[in-house]
Amino acid sequence: MSNDPEKSDKKFSTEKIKNILADLNGKSNFSDKVKNYLGGFFEGISLKYVLTVAGGVLFFIVLILGVLIFAEPETIISLEKNISSTPAKTESVAEKRIHIKINAGMSTGEIADQLESKGVITSSLKFRILSRIRGYDGQMKPGTYVFSAGLTDEEVFEKILNGEKFIVNFTIPEGFGVKNIAERLYEIDLADKEDFLEAAKDFEPFPYMKKHDDVIFAAEGFLFPDTYSIESDSSVEDILNMMAKEFDKKLTPAMREKAKEMNLSIYDLVTLASLVEREVRYPVDRPIVAQVFLKRLKINMPLQTDASLQYLMDAPKEDVSIEDTKIDSPYNTYQNAGLPPGPVASPGIESIKAVLNPADTDFLFFVADRDGHNHYSSTYEEHMELVNQYR
Repeated sequence: MSNDPEKSDKKFSTEKIKNILADLNGKSNFSDKVKNYLGGFFEGISLKYVLTVAGGVLFFIVLILGVLIFAEPETIISLEKNISSTPAKTESVAEKRIHIKINAGMSTGEIADQLESKGVITSSLKFRILSRIRGYDGQMKPGTYVFSAGLTDEEVFEKILNGEKFIVNFTIPEGFGVKNIAERLYEIDLADKEDFLEAAKDFEPFPYMKKHDDVIFAAEGFLFPDTYSIESDSSVEDILNMMAKEFDKKLTPAMREKAKEMNLSIYDLVTLASLVEREVRYPVDRPIVAQVFLKRLKINMPLQTDASLQYLMDAPKEDVSIEDTKIDSPYNTYQNAGLPPGPVASPGIESIKAVLNPADTDFLFFVADRDGHNHYSSTYEEHMELVNQYR
């Protein structure tokens, strides 16, 4: 080591490095120390130098943009190699299916931005550059795709360049609500849950589906429960239309005429049928429960059905509580007379028929035992005896 103090001052000794680290850790007088250690390094930098550097950076940016816009892929193959060498996302990513809809005519930039915003790729810019270099622009096929987070750009390109189309079969059981349907479609990678729920809010292709006040989903009750086959790249709107058209087809002219004779609109018919569907486990009970509801409506007696309360809950409960019956909502048929604002599920055709052809009884009450069998009574006293016996 040199003994010349002047040379020693111009170098960073081990001791000085230790002092710098200590200062950084202590966060004390850092700016003053930097000035001391670096001396007058920056004092000689002129405004002209700064402007020169800035101009060079700007020129480089313009050059890159020109390459991306005008150059042929062969002339910039080295740029592709550099970009491709960027390490893939390595952090742990939760397994989550991400649905992406690519419409005909979408630009590479629009596709890339959507992929980045939903977490499929890490960089929209990188994706666009690679697409330009490889000649993929305009080659990406429209459709609905299912991705997971953390895929490489190559894996994403492979999907959307080849297309992803096949026939999907799915079954929607009687009594499923819009939320259940959305979950089922998501489970089979046919639709994004949130997209489906959003579209169902105001989906009303037929006049009788006109959304009523306080209704959450206009489509509720009118998506016919059945087994369907549909192409995998179908949109949420395609699925909703298919199910609503099936309902419209199943509701025969004779059924519509019978509802009219009973002074029931189609909307009220479906609302009543949805309550029957959710209250009944065994077919024999459908026309009897339908009669109980119709009789209560006739005498302006609250329906007091758990089905409408359950509709307000995030998860079904085996028994609703006294506290639940105090929920402030138009769907609370314990507190409000008449029908709830709208259907609470998709009724099957048998529940619709039960409302149109109710049993001939004088029952006003029913309670289900733990096996789902209903027990009926005509008076409140009899009803309470049955409640104590079976619940």
